[in-house]
Amino acid sequence: MIYRIRIILDCKEDVIRDIEIKETCSFEDLHLLIINYFNFNKGEMASFYLSNDDWKQGDEIMLESFEKNSSQMIMKNTNLNTIVNEKQKKFIYVYDFLKLWTFFIEIFELSDEKKDTVYPKNIFSKGNLPKEAPEKQFIGEQKRNTYEDENLDYTNFDDYY
Repeated sequence: MIYRIRIILDCKEDVIRDIEIKETCSFEDLHLLIINYFNFNKGEMASFYLSNDDWKQGDEIMLESFEKNSSQMIMKNTNLNTIVNEKQKKFIYVYDFLKLWTFFIEIFELSDEKKDTVYPKNIFSKGNLPKEAPEKQFIGEQKRNTYEDENLDYTNFDDYY
């Protein structure tokens, strides 16, 4: 079985790559294809995240684990067909944790493997990678301190310590 995958950079411009890849390839194989098709350098950390239809970030598939006996999913040990199913066809991919290049990945079609075709392959390309990663704003959930006094000014912490 072949997966047809659309990879979209999270930015204002259209930067898209569609690829075909065998279902038995690993997430590391997909990672290497992405850095190749988007002209990134090897050597930066990256992760895939399971995602739902609303693009909510779920469980992580790491490039490498720094723990010896980790139960964490690792790219080279996790084949696409062990994760992809009818309900799980979307992923978020983050490359270079300092610059946060972020991509939306969706498996949009399944097809039979063609005998005379070499996989993986790029089947569509639109747009070029910008020179700088698009700026990301992370807005955390605001939690109210139960001991907070609304009349106090917490901008000068020296007054309280």
